[in-house]
Amino acid sequence: MTSIIYILLYILIALSFFCLFRIIRGPSIADRMVAIDIFGILTVGICALMVIITGRRFLIDITITWAILSFIGTLTLAKYLSRKKLNE
Repeated sequence: MTSIIYILLYILIALSFFCLFRIIRGPSIADRMVAIDIFGILTVGICALMVIITGRRFLIDITITWAILSFIGTLTLAKYLSRKKLNE
């Protein structure tokens, strides 16, 4: 069971590097923002796996906070791409 968790952790870390590559080399701002959003999702997954591996419960708080901030960033991106002001 633990070897599967470590394999999943390594896969998420490898995918994070691909997202970092897209953030750096993205052809447009929208592509970079989507990559940042996916990177946030991958970070939440990595933190969740770290809770399972280490058993440290404070990482759950970090995971929830990161997910909320990622959601707010996605909403802000949607507003920006629709060319509306943030207070509408």
